[in-house]
Amino acid sequence: MSSLSDGVDAVLEATVAGSFSRVGYTVRSRLDHWQPPSRSGGLAGRTVLVTGATSGIGLAAAVRFAQLGASVRFLARDQARAEQTRVHIQEAAGDDAEVSYDLADMSDFDALRRFATRFAETNSRLDVLAHNAGALSGDYGQAADGTELTSAAQVFGPFLLTGLLLPLLRHSAPARVITVSSGGMYTQRFDLAKLEMDRQNYNGTVAYARAKRAQVVLNHEWARRVTPDQVVFHAMHPGWVDTPGIASSLPTFHRLMRPLLRTSGQGADTVVWLACDPEPLASSGGFWHDRRRRSEHRLPWTHGDDDGRGLWELTAARTGWDLP
Repeated sequence: MSSLSDGVDAVLEATVAGSFSRVGYTVRSRLDHWQPPSRSGGLAGRTVLVTGATSGIGLAAAVRFAQLGASVRFLARDQARAEQTRVHIQEAAGDDAEVSYDLADMSDFDALRRFATRFAETNSRLDVLAHNAGALSGDYGQAADGTELTSAAQVFGPFLLTGLLLPLLRHSAPARVITVSSGGMYTQRFDLAKLEMDRQNYNGTVAYARAKRAQVVLNHEWARRVTPDQVVFHAMHPGWVDTPGIASSLPTFHRLMRPLLRTSGQGADTVVWLACDPEPLASSGGFWHDRRRRSEHRLPWTHGDDDGRGLWELTAARTGWDLP
């Protein structure tokens, strides 16, 4: 990368709109001469599992994975939507693409255990696990076990699924786990005691941002506990993307910013790059945006003790899974 692209990137990164919008994607991709991943780039013959693949960033990533020759598995909640998604990916990737799905809710820990058992019985390898499932809910909700829904589906559930599939990931070394976080996490300092909001004080936007911050904290813990020659762990944020979730959960923001929002494909670009480029294998525990490692803090009051050990212990206790 040239000093010019480094300088321009720094200017973009200093401004939220410049970095997160489609402007940042367009300028960076041109200055750094991004090359699209090719079928010879490492995914042919590999198995990729994507959560939250029925729309938006997850769907765009799943399509690209299939086009690159990966065997794509995805996890969904609704059978009708899942089948529509399978057909869409198949049509976009070609008749020779291998695409299948299973059903489970990321907030239902028992369902995730059953899914992981089925997956291990029918797949001999897992090279990439992409955690994309997530929604910003304006209303308080609870998972099947009573856990606040946002934390269950976006923190505890992904942790459990990763743990259950870790033997298969290790068997496929070097494997990769990619977590799609959000730029919204920049607004929140990690505080373990405030991770789960109660019904009386619930704010969907804040709950979502705290969960996304927690995902990044756990990303560090996974990288610290699992050797990188087996599995590397990376988190990323896609910027501002024009997805159905943004349109429904943040309608005013969507209406005002729509001309600057990225396409789902642009939002998925770094997910796909992290899954197949050699560079991410050289480190673990990174936080990325637009194919570059980024700072995890933009505001001074979000710095502090992230207490990754405490979050790991809480998550292990809630899900009933821990590293042996």
